[in-house]
Amino acid sequence: MSVGEALLVVLAGIGAGTINTIVGSGTLITFPTLLLLGVPPVTANVSNNIGLVSGSVTGSIGYRRELQGMGPELRRYVPMSLVGAVLGAVLLLVLDPDLFRAIVPVLILIGIVLVVFGPRINARTARRREEGRARSDATDRRLMQGGVFGAGVYGGYFGAAQGIILMGVLGALSGRSLQRLNGLKNVLAAVVNAVAAVVFVVVAPDRIDWLVVLLIAVGSTIGGVVGATVGRRLPSPVLRGIIVVVGVVAVVKLVFFP
Repeated sequence: MSVGEALLVVLAGIGAGTINTIVGSGTLITFPTLLLLGVPPVTANVSNNIGLVSGSVTGSIGYRRELQGMGPELRRYVPMSLVGAVLGAVLLLVLDPDLFRAIVPVLILIGIVLVVFGPRINARTARRREEGRARSDATDRRLMQGGVFGAGVYGGYFGAAQGIILMGVLGALSGRSLQRLNGLKNVLAAVVNAVAAVVFVVVAPDRIDWLVVLLIAVGSTIGGVVGATVGRRLPSPVLRGIIVVVGVVAVVKLVFFP
């Protein structure tokens, strides 16, 4: 890899780390870049996943204020992300990528719809709760656990736009503010990326390009700090709009420009 190509990968990592912290879908920057440079698809996917872990960590640290008081949610949902990520990483190594990637646009669209209509769903749930006809909190928690597990499987397998899917699930079923949920999303995504990375290192070390991992890690670490600084200052409507725009772009990219 030439110096220019290495710099391109680092810049892609910065962009991915930034957008992952604010929204998600950073893989749609780094993965095509690696393919453009001739890295084999599975090697690119695995190496990219490992390299983005550090950016997820710095992004989560940047949202530490929003995470205060969210210990119960973290204890409830982190295990679901962990188990889902293990399953997704294993599926990546044993299944044809096209089998799973075919449903990726559908999952992203569902996430977008949930993000858009999340406030209405929350308002309606609150009204029904006041009237005594709402689903129990336990039911909502189970639905969120199922959604987080599914997002973990998806994130361990491919990862692009897992943040949008997570924000859709969390925003539709939780009464927390969007910024606090974004902090929770960053932690869950960090868990998914880290667990999948461990699986790849243990099970498929021959599919890892460590130079690519290093370059993306450098870029994504910087991007995580930038993303947390910018993302935490965005009003909820603006953050919601960015999520929708990035989600639509991701669907267009995956459907029309695979």
